Amino acid sequence: MRDVKKVAILDDEPIVCERLKPALEKAGFQVETFTESQQLIDRLAQQRFDVLVTDLKLPKPDGLDVMRFVRELYPATKVIIITGFATVDTAREALKMGAVDFIAKPFKISELRDLVIRVAD
Repeated sequence: MRDVKKVAILDDEPIVCERLKPALEKAGFQVETFTESQQLIDRLAQQRFDVLVTDLKLPKPDGLDVMRFVRELYPATKVIIITGFATVDTAREALKMGAVDFIAKPFKISELRDLVIRVAD
């Protein structure tokens, strides 16, 4: 039996968390959601996540700041950036910093679910 992979979702829009959580749980993941960056940062003191899905534009600390923090603490955590403000430059910067992928909003839940499955294995 495979280990249950843990996924954190960070987005300041609660609806994004509410839609993604059940889709990922149905795919077999243990999922925690956060609507504020500091909530996730505090949780990281007790819990390592296999995959982090984070919005780019957040009140400080923003998604890139959170990704930097996670990468320092848990370098094996895979980070997927989601954003409604996608540009080539922001995508390039996120990927250069270690994100495994970058998805523009709006996206299909199945698209993100399949990406999380792929990067978690």
